[in-house]
Amino acid sequence: MHVKVMTFNIHQGRGIDRKLDLKRISNVIRQAKADIIGLNEVDRYFSERSDFTDQALFLADQLKMEYVYGPAVTIETPGAKPHRQFGNALLTRFPILQSCNHPFDFLPRITEDRALLEVKLKVGEHKVWAFVTHLSLAPFLHKKQSAFILDVMKKKTGPAFVMGDWNMSPVSKAWRQVTQHLADVWTENNPSQRGYTFPSKRPFRRLDYIFSTKEIIPIHSEVITLDKSASDHLPMMATLKIE
Repeated sequence: MHVKVMTFNIHQGRGIDRKLDLKRISNVIRQAKADIIGLNEVDRYFSERSDFTDQALFLADQLKMEYVYGPAVTIETPGAKPHRQFGNALLTRFPILQSCNHPFDFLPRITEDRALLEVKLKVGEHKVWAFVTHLSLAPFLHKKQSAFILDVMKKKTGPAFVMGDWNMSPVSKAWRQVTQHLADVWTENNPSQRGYTFPSKRPFRRLDYIFSTKEIIPIHSEVITLDKSASDHLPMMATLKIE
């Protein structure tokens, strides 16, 4: 079975023109016809910067998809108000069987907190593990976070993939740590192309990745350029064959 998987850092829905417009994000996803979407930098009642919106819920409603939210940062609020949160989300056309959020607690509240969102999906006759993450810029934390992700995925059986903003360059030491165990789907499909996703207007860095286990065959990968102003990152999408 073939599925289209997208990773997209949405920058809280604020584009490079500084306008807050989640409909631009949903339009990109809709036009790309993605089936499973991993989102980074998603606000949930966070602040005025995103109009205190539950952004994952808004996008799921716009796209008629199921969703799971995985906070990396939670700020408690007084009274009955919902907590302010910032983190990752997964949108999908497929049924969600279970989900779990793994906060990275290596240096809590000293640096920006990060997390790994784990979701089990029913994709046709297959049960597939999908993970969404956004890693630290600090090399020490990045290494520990990558090791944590690999350990979690190693314990799963069946097809699995992880996607997100990894804040690393291809062929770097951090990248090699991951690709010893998982396939970089962009490199599998486009070994001679750079796949730049950041900054969106004139990209010169590849920060956004999809990595997969051996039960998944990457068929096609592309950087989506439908709307370069929607976020400071461009989304990357891959067609994956689930075996």
